[in-house]
Amino acid sequence: MSDVQTPVREQAHQEPPPDRAGAVLRAVTQGRVTTSLLAVLMAFVLGALLVCLTDDRVAAAAPYFLRRPGDLVAAVGQAVGGAYLALFQGAVWAPRDTFAASIRPLTDSLMFATPLITAGLGVALAFRVGMFNIGARGQILVAAACAGWASSSLHLPVGVHVAVALAAGLAGGALWGGIAGLLKARTGAHEVIVTIMLNYVAFYLVSLLLRTPVLQVEGSANPRSRPADATAVLPPLFGDAHTTHAGFVLALLAVAGVWWLLDRSALGFRFRAVGLNPRAARVAGIDVERVYLVVMVLAGALAGLAGAGQVLGTVTTGFGVSIEAGIGFEAITVALLGRSRPLGVLLAGLLFGAFKAGGFAMQSMQAIPVDLVLVLQSLIVLFIAAPPLVRALFRIPAPARGQE
Repeated sequence: MSDVQTPVREQAHQEPPPDRAGAVLRAVTQGRVTTSLLAVLMAFVLGALLVCLTDDRVAAAAPYFLRRPGDLVAAVGQAVGGAYLALFQGAVWAPRDTFAASIRPLTDSLMFATPLITAGLGVALAFRVGMFNIGARGQILVAAACAGWASSSLHLPVGVHVAVALAAGLAGGALWGGIAGLLKARTGAHEVIVTIMLNYVAFYLVSLLLRTPVLQVEGSANPRSRPADATAVLPPLFGDAHTTHAGFVLALLAVAGVWWLLDRSALGFRFRAVGLNPRAARVAGIDVERVYLVVMVLAGALAGLAGAGQVLGTVTTGFGVSIEAGIGFEAITVALLGRSRPLGVLLAGLLFGAFKAGGFAMQSMQAIPVDLVLVLQSLIVLFIAAPPLVRALFRIPAPARGQE
């Protein structure tokens, strides 16, 4: 008996130790974060190619490449370097006389990123439950209308007024998102169709309200709301010379709250269970229909925070129906790039906020169309939606099933 067990023990001792370093390297190179970073890198590379194709200096030097290759290389460097330097200076840092003036681009980026982060969280939260919240646009518009009415019609003390206006915006967004959740839970209506249609309803409803005494400024024929009272305006974070307001702090709190909800709470566990397999969750005793309703109410409230911030933070002289400014659809991109994770949504929102702020600098300093920023965003989404393409371009092996 002992003679039989001895070779087995020896064979067990001869097995090679696990390659922990290799496992860590594979986890890093094949993970979602690496794929997202490579997607952003590929978008910038293709963006540089587009800059070269549309630059006059590159076009003038290209025919003489065989005779004077240095001219073409210099022209490409000036075109691409100038474009991305302008993007950086417009989004992060621009040398000025004072430090406060130098960080003005960074504060502008934070201001643009604030509604993208909160609306992106709303879309990402629905994604985690297996629902596609395409209705962030309508939720933002309804929230803006509710916050705009509360900020201009109610006259309350400082502190109380801004809290009430924010609560009104959150309630408006939650109500509009809850309609889609209720229809999904009670009738099985597909949330994509419902939220798209609710976007149109919200757009024309707010357009109507902006032409009635409910929102329209007195004595004006333009569809524009009354200005918010000074007591309802979100205070600036870095002084009146900068556009970043307290809404950015609320966005950070929303990120922390969604992270805690998904990863540390019993409700978040039910969300993730329904997102993985609603049938198995129902067998386990989870009320799936109730989860659908609750998640859409929360998603609408997060998008509503974006709408309320637009009214109370960046527009204090009244707003029009263009207050949404495409944030609702960009929030879908932010949620995709962030892999529906709160921290990922935060980073993606900051990136896209920097794109918005830097795009105007590229246009003014380098005469590059601001549409190039939209091209960069679209390319990022393209590569994010096709991880096998990114892995094929960089020759990264596919991860094992269930590890991506």
